[in-house]
Amino acid sequence: MRVSPAQAAFLLVLLAAGATSVGCGPSESLEDWEARTFEKQPPEEVMDAAGIEPGMVVGEVGAGRGRFTVHLARRVGPQGRVLANDIDEEALSFLRDRCATAGIENVKTIQGEVDDALFPEGALDIVFMVWTYHWFDRPVVMLRSLMPALRPGGTVVMVEPDPDRGPGGAGHGVSIERVRREAAEAGFELVRTETILPEDLIFVLRVEAD
Repeated sequence: MRVSPAQAAFLLVLLAAGATSVGCGPSESLEDWEARTFEKQPPEEVMDAAGIEPGMVVGEVGAGRGRFTVHLARRVGPQGRVLANDIDEEALSFLRDRCATAGIENVKTIQGEVDDALFPEGALDIVFMVWTYHWFDRPVVMLRSLMPALRPGGTVVMVEPDPDRGPGGAGHGVSIERVRREAAEAGFELVRTETILPEDLIFVLRVEAD
């Protein structure tokens, strides 16, 4: 069975922390694990750097169980919307229950395909993903599939481990050079790279001008 990017990212963090089995461990809840990851990825700081504002429509690729989704939903507010994508229906079911319990009503889940998030055409101000891009088998194909979903001036924002500082050790992660090259191949340009996080880079892509 194929592992979704969200599941793979979860496993990466567990391995980096010294966990010996998949899951949060016998003494750590999902909430505790998420709180620990947010020490190095503060949601408000990440969303500020991504340019996410109230009223926006955000497509989240690899949403998983909603670690970032709930923060995105609160940031865009009742006038905005989050389209939460994953290839794992079980994770999306958990996310729907999570939103219902929290009273979050502006999230819609979309079960996508390996190379296509299946976002509706012309619907999104931002495509957002955390610890997802480096797990794609064909990242250029996925990037190309996102282009029709973006509104004019829309961006793709990716939070990825820095190869020099990331949790997987030296050499693991996504370099600026790789993102620039693959973005260009897909028809995007890398317009900004943020280095505000201790272990991750934040990449901002925009469709290349004609």
